Amino acid sequence: MNSWINLDAVWKIVVVGLLTGAGLPALFALGLRLLNPTGATGAAGEPAAVRPAAGPVGSTLAGLIFAVVLAAIGWGISVIVSHH
Repeated sequence: MNSWINLDAVWKIVVVGLLTGAGLPALFALGLRLLNPTGATGAAGEPAAVRPAAGPVGSTLAGLIFAVVLAAIGWGISVIVSHH
């Protein structure tokens, strides 16, 4: 163990950074994908005239995922505000 670098703290920071920096946006993208299951587009990238709606399972899972993302954001804000 180096007296200049606390490796225990470094790995904790890296893990939390990866989870919040890449994990939460990935969860959000998954929630959006569940709301639009086919990703249908028209010719040349134009929106399709009729998009199939997400089923009840997809909508429920998307809602749960968005709730997790919002809870993580709220937890992060509370941690920042409570530590002065």
